[in-house]
Amino acid sequence: MRKLTFLILPLLLLAAACKKQHEFYGHLFEQPAYNFELTDHKGKVVKLSDYTRQSKIVFIFFGYTHCPDVCPTALETLAKVIKQLKPEEASKVQVLFISVDPDRDSPEVLRNYVPYFHPSFVGLWGSEESIRKIAQEYKAYYRKVEGESKGGYLVDHTATIYLITPDNRIKLLYTPAKQEPSKMAEDIRFLLKGL
Repeated sequence: MRKLTFLILPLLLLAAACKKQHEFYGHLFEQPAYNFELTDHKGKVVKLSDYTRQSKIVFIFFGYTHCPDVCPTALETLAKVIKQLKPEEASKVQVLFISVDPDRDSPEVLRNYVPYFHPSFVGLWGSEESIRKIAQEYKAYYRKVEGESKGGYLVDHTATIYLITPDNRIKLLYTPAKQEPSKMAEDIRFLLKGL
């Protein structure tokens, strides 16, 4: 009987440990992240790896400042995620907003827009060619739609939020239906434990 207990106890402990495994809220993606180079809203040239090599989790969102609803909603969601974290956790997360409207979104425009949602957020600008390349690498869609706003056009674009881990991998995707701040914060807490 004692031998049987010694055999069963480890199996029960293993089963309990498996149950505590974190189930990610975001869609698991696990693909290499393209290490782009763009200009931040302060005029400094930065790379994705500038943030990941600091062991930061990076959120990337493709959008534009004239966006009437999707972009402000996504940035507000990300701000709520940051606010749900403890200060030491939040310091290990970086939000990058990549403009898909480089003609209107200069670094100065981004500087007046992106930090409004949270002071730590960074707006990124680049040439049309570089933005197109980055969007292709991340399989992000965007397209100008002429004559539908006061600014002359709107931009249809992907509304997915990408989560990049410090090993330069796209770990999770948060589609619009999966952008609940408290659950996104749980994913971050779990990932930070492994850093």
